[in-house]
Amino acid sequence: MTEAARERLAQIRLRTAAIIPAYREEKHISDVVRRTRRQLDHVLVVDDGSEDATAQRAREAGAEAIIHNQNRGKGEAIKTALRHWLDRQFTYVIILDADGQHRPEEIERFIAAAASAAGPALFLGNRMNDLTGMPFVRRVVNRYMSNRISGACRQKIPDTQCGFRMLDRQLIPELLGGGGDRFDYETEMLIIASRKGYRIESVPITTVYSDEVSNIRPLRDAFRFFKLMRRYSKV
Repeated sequence: MTEAARERLAQIRLRTAAIIPAYREEKHISDVVRRTRRQLDHVLVVDDGSEDATAQRAREAGAEAIIHNQNRGKGEAIKTALRHWLDRQFTYVIILDADGQHRPEEIERFIAAAASAAGPALFLGNRMNDLTGMPFVRRVVNRYMSNRISGACRQKIPDTQCGFRMLDRQLIPELLGGGGDRFDYETEMLIIASRKGYRIESVPITTVYSDEVSNIRPLRDAFRFFKLMRRYSKV
């Protein structure tokens, strides 16, 4: 790697902040924050109405923390964080989950992708190159939903269900207008970005599943997904 390339990576890293939406994650959040802080200087946790010590653990580990007074949903937690960073002079934001499913050490892959991007892009983690650790049901659902969402985005996206992603600050005002407030918002982000001319660039990441407890509610969130897809199919 040339000195110029190393300098470009270093500059992008300095201009990148992290967002970690969290709900009842006092068990994992300290480790996730500490590891993220080794990659980036600025880390924000949005505690989405937890009744436990999530926010306290996040602050002790070195993150800023914003607390919702009640649970509003992952989408609203992300929007709160996007508004926070939009008021500051960062070029990119990284979003990753609080439960340890995403490896903060792989943030460097997103920074490298941003450094080599030819045009406006949203960088999205892709776990589909190695499915060893992914439960079978998630694998099937992911493929089905990725096919549907790829159609809505008018570009092929292999892993639309991955929450590990990197956004350009120029896209943030458009994303704040999205109507999703829970897990559907992550899908809506991709549709909005693609329709604003952004490529969805896949960044290979590791599939990690351990003892995390999913907050997804299959019936409720499936209804939200189909409602979202119906709305955007008319646009």
